[in-house]
Amino acid sequence: MQLKRANALSAADLATIIRQLDFGSTLSNQLVAQLAHSAVVLDLRRRRFAYQAGDPADSLYAIVNGTIKLCRIDHDTEREAVIDILSGGSLFGESALYSTAGRRENSAVAYANSRLLRVPSEEFQKGMAEDDGLHDYTFRLIGQRLEQAERRLADFALNAIPARLDRLLADFSDRYGVAEREGVLIDIPLPHREIASILGSTRESVTVRLNAMRREGTIAFVNRRILVKRPECLVREISLASKVANPA
Repeated sequence: MQLKRANALSAADLATIIRQLDFGSTLSNQLVAQLAHSAVVLDLRRRRFAYQAGDPADSLYAIVNGTIKLCRIDHDTEREAVIDILSGGSLFGESALYSTAGRRENSAVAYANSRLLRVPSEEFQKGMAEDDGLHDYTFRLIGQRLEQAERRLADFALNAIPARLDRLLADFSDRYGVAEREGVLIDIPLPHREIASILGSTRESVTVRLNAMRREGTIAFVNRRILVKRPECLVREISLASKVANPA
């Protein structure tokens, strides 16, 4: 079925969209109606920004469909550090709830053609105050992303590139994996330069390591996606790397 244009969506359409999001299924009808009244749907083509660093931090966003890349871009060198890649249903832009400067530190760009729901932060905060479930969901989300940032910082300090890559592929297999006959397909395109940015490495180093894993039979390349053929090997390598980095 062809999607309606964003400007043709009714209040009922917006309510249906909210119900389908990760945080929306348990909300009361009244709260869904309140959020739908203030929300706006945005359609972004690939590589278009939802927001950029320096923009006002005044809204939260939910991914109706598509994929969003969170990143930080150095304006002098234009080098990009990828923070995360988020898929449909995910909430992002939560810095609008706690930013003291009121400005974005990071950027959010469409990794693929995407449809987003934008909710003003004031309205979202009202919803959190009215609904314990929404409050708890948002609190957990912020905590999980803080833990993820701490793990990546520890990875940079303690682990070499192969161990970081193993952990990333294991994480993305859990989050984006589709079971296939030959293994688990990470169902988002992962160019080597994007992987390198996430890992704090170079594209050349990542390419060398991925090709070695392909020759070992751990992974395969399928239409710009990575098929993890032996997930148990990733788990074993991560465990060995942790023992080396943290000897008893």
